[in-house]
Amino acid sequence: MKRLMMNVMGGTHTALYRVTRGKVGGTMLKVPILLLITRGRKSGKQRTTPLMFSRDGDNLVLIASVGGAPRNPGWYWNLQGGEAEVQVGSERRRVRARDAEGDERERLWAQMVALYPNYAEYQKKPTRQTPVVVLEPS
Repeated sequence: MKRLMMNVMGGTHTALYRVTRGKVGGTMLKVPILLLITRGRKSGKQRTTPLMFSRDGDNLVLIASVGGAPRNPGWYWNLQGGEAEVQVGSERRRVRARDAEGDERERLWAQMVALYPNYAEYQKKPTRQTPVVVLEPS
């Protein structure tokens, strides 16, 4: 039931974001939102996920937290080894994803926690290190 509710809410959010070009759904709790468009690595179907993000120069930064779940989100696996597309407001662009590591990861993690403090709480839950994903223009 929880998964169904999340899918309905995500679909509604995505539809409103697209129709209004991010004027509705472009922020949540004052944190900017983008739409990540990936191909399912198993299904091949196009998937769109609204996600909180920050900017780091020309790059966009995401946290693969799933609310502190013990597993990485599906969108994270769909990004592995390929390109994706994002929509930020009315702008759409192609991106290539990579995981931040070392000092870069620590800096970007702190940047995202400053935007959304719950990420720090989420990190306490899983037995995995939450990936910090960098989306570079391609």
